[in-house]
Amino acid sequence: MSPQGARVERVYQSKKTQQYNFCSNDYLGLAAHPKILAALQAGAERWGVGSGASHLVCGHSYAHQALEEAIAAWLQRPAVLSFSSGFSANLALLQTLLTSDDLVLEDKLNHASLLDGARISGAKVLRYRHLDVAHLQMRLQQATHQAKASNVTWVVTDGVFSMDGDQADLEAYSQLCQVANAHLIVDEAHSLGVLGTRGQGLAADVTSAQTPIIMGTLGKALGTSGAFVAASTHVIEYLRQFARPYIYTTASSPALAWATCASVHLVQSEEGAELRAQLVRNIQDFRQGVQALGLPLAASTTSIQILPIADVNTCLRWSQILAQAGVWVAAIRPPTVAQARLRITLSAAHTQEQIHWLLQALARCQQLYPLSIGDV
Repeated sequence: MSPQGARVERVYQSKKTQQYNFCSNDYLGLAAHPKILAALQAGAERWGVGSGASHLVCGHSYAHQALEEAIAAWLQRPAVLSFSSGFSANLALLQTLLTSDDLVLEDKLNHASLLDGARISGAKVLRYRHLDVAHLQMRLQQATHQAKASNVTWVVTDGVFSMDGDQADLEAYSQLCQVANAHLIVDEAHSLGVLGTRGQGLAADVTSAQTPIIMGTLGKALGTSGAFVAASTHVIEYLRQFARPYIYTTASSPALAWATCASVHLVQSEEGAELRAQLVRNIQDFRQGVQALGLPLAASTTSIQILPIADVNTCLRWSQILAQAGVWVAAIRPPTVAQARLRITLSAAHTQEQIHWLLQALARCQQLYPLSIGDV
């Protein structure tokens, strides 16, 4: 397959084909950006490709340190710790900070890594209804009444939900946590780089004194790979010393860390602001086009746009028709999600012509396998 982009070469039905890519998380089109590629090459020439060891042995290079400091300055957080993936970062964060005496409240639709990390920790895990602030408040009130002196309560949520595209009300969550003396952890995987001031994510706009711990990924809007945790210096040092997924993993490539430094700076620049503005326009154009077709569309103002299709076979047929029309859209189905859907992702790199092509292909799907109210 070709590099990530709005138009890619892929193998479909044993043949190479050119398709418009509407299923990538490369939200700003940085995965093959010339500035990022140049930084990757420069990093490889200076530090090589492999790190050679874990961070605590000899794998932590100047490039890794520069990346952590750049992210901390960008997000205005005291300290940052880098990880090789978002999944490992969430596992490290939750299984290290939480104890068996703790209570964790998680959104029903949180990412699997958040759920797994909490379960591995041995803490008591309770779920609250998806984005239901009132239900979360009730859970917190119950926890306050039942808590022992040794108990710590945590609220854990995605910022933007990867399979729905909707957003958590972090301001409300933060205020509830402040009242209940609970700690808030936010997974900014799908909001970092595209939402908030200077692309700092949803948590950047929280005004409450209860500052959340942030996990962010680098393989989506920032276009590279890896992840990080941003928190107080005390929390970060504790993770550095005790987080097993950090201690016992070879550090990521220093060349990649250097490339990500370039991504972090680009996202904050005028070019980054222009890319975010273009992404907003693309999302609006797509939503208006789908609504004009009379198709069901989940409520989302983010890059992730969901076309719910209850029947799995119909969902797969739509994905196949789109592929035959030169459009790559993934059919997401149970058990990954409760209800089948087309997960369509928009990028700043998409052109109006490409979005129009997608809309025409969706119209063709509706002609061949029409959706009715009962199908969604």
